[in-house]
Amino acid sequence: MAGVSPSTGCRSVGTASTLYGTGLGDSRVRSRLTIRLHALVERFFPERRLFLRSDTDTRFIRLRSETQAVAFTGLTVLMGWTIVATAILLMDSIGAGNFREQAKREQLTYQQRLNALSAERDARTAEALAAQDRFSAALRQVSVMQTELLDSEAHRRELETGIDVIQATLRDVMKSREDATKRLVELESDLKGEVAVARASGDDATVNLLTDALSRVAEERDQVIADAQLSLIRAAEMQAAIETLEDKNDRIFRQLEEAMTVSVLPLDKMFEKAGMNPDRILDEVRKGYSGQGGPLTPLSFSTKGDDAPSPDTLRANRILNQMDRLNLYRIAAQKAPFASPLKDAFRFTSGFGYRWGRLHAGTDFAAPHGTPIYSTADGVVIHADWQSGYGRLVKIQHEFGIETRYAHMSKIRVKVGDRVSRGQRIGDMGNTGRSTGTHLHYEVRVGGKPVNPMIYIKAANDVF
Repeated sequence: MAGVSPSTGCRSVGTASTLYGTGLGDSRVRSRLTIRLHALVERFFPERRLFLRSDTDTRFIRLRSETQAVAFTGLTVLMGWTIVATAILLMDSIGAGNFREQAKREQLTYQQRLNALSAERDARTAEALAAQDRFSAALRQVSVMQTELLDSEAHRRELETGIDVIQATLRDVMKSREDATKRLVELESDLKGEVAVARASGDDATVNLLTDALSRVAEERDQVIADAQLSLIRAAEMQAAIETLEDKNDRIFRQLEEAMTVSVLPLDKMFEKAGMNPDRILDEVRKGYSGQGGPLTPLSFSTKGDDAPSPDTLRANRILNQMDRLNLYRIAAQKAPFASPLKDAFRFTSGFGYRWGRLHAGTDFAAPHGTPIYSTADGVVIHADWQSGYGRLVKIQHEFGIETRYAHMSKIRVKVGDRVSRGQRIGDMGNTGRSTGTHLHYEVRVGGKPVNPMIYIKAANDVF
C-alpha cells in the first residue's frame, strides 16, 4: 500500500539533488564576492590598532577595515553635504544680495521717476495757474478796454454833435456876415451920399454922426469876420480831435478783436475735444443765464436820424458778441469738470478702460491718506454716503447732463443737497470699499454713461 514505483522515487531524489546544488552554488558565489569586497576594503583600509598607553598598562582599540570604510564614507558624505550646503547658502546669499541690490536700484529708479513726474505735474499745475491768472487779467483788460471804447465812442459822438452845432452856427454867422456886408455896403453907400450932401450943405454935425455910424458898422463887420474865422479854427480843431479819436478807437478795436480771437478759439477747441458741441452748450448757458446785468446789449448810436448803423457800430457789436460768447464760455467752463480733483502731488495708478474683460469706469489717483479732494465743477451733491465697492462715495450732478463720482474716501465733507463750487473741498482720500490701497477713484458720466475723465482734464490743460 505504501510502495512507490522505482521510477518515481528516482525522479524525486534527482530533483532534490539539483536544488541543493543550485543553492550551494549561489552561496559560493556570494562568498567569493564577499571575500573580494573584503580584500578590496582591506587594501584601502587595512586593519589598524590604536594604542592607548598609561603608566601602568597599555591598551589598544582595533579598527577593522569595515569600520574604517564606514567612517570614511560617513565623513565623505558629511563633508560633501557640508560643501554642497555651504555652496547653496553662498549662492542664495549672493543671489539674495544681487536681488536686493537690483530691488534697491529699481526702487531708486522708480522713486526718481516718481519725483520727476511729481515735479513735472507741479510745473504743469503752476503753468495752469499762471495761465488762469493771465486769462483773468486778459478778461479784466478786455473789460477796461470795452469801457474805454464805449467812452471814446460816446466822446466821438459828442464831438460830432458839437461839430454839427458849430457848423450850423458857422453857417448862421456866415449868412449874418453876408447880410451884414450887404447892409454895410448899402449903409456905406447911403452914408457916403448923405455925407456928401451934408458936406455940400455945410452941416458938420451931421457929417460927424454919419462918420461914427459908418465906423461902427465897419467894426461890426470886422467882428463878424473874426467870429467866422474863429469858428472855422474851432471846427478844424474838433475835426482833428475826431480823427485822433477814430485812430485810437481803431487801435482799441484791433486789440479787442485780437484778444477775442486768442481767447475764444481755444475755448471752442476745448469744448470740442471734450465731445461737447460749443453752440449747444452756449445756448443752454444763455437760457439759464442769471448774471448781473444779463447778456451784453448791442450798441446803437444815431445822431442824424439815420437808422443804418455805422461801420464802427457794427465793428463794436461784433466785439460785444465775442465778449458775450467769452463770458458764456467762462460760465460753462465752471459748470463742466475741466479741473483736476487733486491739487497736491499724486500719481496715476490706473486709467479708464477695460481690465480683464471688465470696464474700469474711471481714473485712479494715488496720494497720501487724507489728501484733500476737490469738486471739479459747480454742481449739486446727490449722494454722500457708503455704496458697496465704492466705499465712501460722493456724487455731484452738474449742468449738461454730467455727473462726477469720487470714491474710496476716508471722510466726506459735504451732504446731499449742498451746492458746491469748482475747487471746493468735498472730502479726504482714503481706502474704503473694494480698494487695494489709498487712492481716489474718479469718474465722469454723461447721460449716465461713463466717459474718460482725462478727456476733460487734458482739454483744459491745452487751454489754461
